[in-house]
Amino acid sequence: MSKGQSAGIDGGQCAQPAGHDEWLWTRPAAAAQATLILAHGAGAPMDSEFMTQMAQLLAARGVAVLRFEFDYMAARRLDGKKRPPNPQVKLLEKWRGVYAQVRQQVAGPVAIGGKSMGGRMASLLADELGADALVCLGYPFYAVGKADKPRVAHLAELQTPTLIVQGERDALGDRQTVAGYPLSRAITLHWLASGDHDLKPLKRSGFSHEQHMQAAADCVAGFLSR
Repeated sequence: MSKGQSAGIDGGQCAQPAGHDEWLWTRPAAAAQATLILAHGAGAPMDSEFMTQMAQLLAARGVAVLRFEFDYMAARRLDGKKRPPNPQVKLLEKWRGVYAQVRQQVAGPVAIGGKSMGGRMASLLADELGADALVCLGYPFYAVGKADKPRVAHLAELQTPTLIVQGERDALGDRQTVAGYPLSRAITLHWLASGDHDLKPLKRSGFSHEQHMQAAADCVAGFLSR
């Protein structure tokens, strides 16, 4: 099946080019109000439970979601061998290529973003690419245990309208720590009570993971409809 062809998957549509360029489309039943290119995190593929559920929830809210894989993850799919992420320059190169192709194929607003690392890479390119919006789910403000070494310099200058949905107890960016960062006015932070890096709350919070995923999807869809 060549790029641009589609088959049903997860209640939406799946574009399945051969080899490392495989994409997964999850589209709403009616016309999409926006398209979101959603990149995976460092350790899980584009069809992980989190990525699949979020794509389905967003499609149900009128957002078309395209998922793709960075080269190291696509290679793991072929031989089963775990690999570390590609160097940042390669990750950004992949993002540029995917965005350029989607822009040629899609009419209407195109947002970029992703889970954890995928969202961080998108944030480094959002202004350069001229994306209509940026959406990050569980942003890695710093590496685990390294809150004293934040990776936020570019976030202070970001011009692209940005939504970051973050768990309050995220080990890569908790609410108290992030509150001290000088972030751009273009960034909207939406905090989920007691949520971790996967937006999963503690039981004592009174919220379920499903509720937080639904709330995140509501927030993203609302943000992209503006």
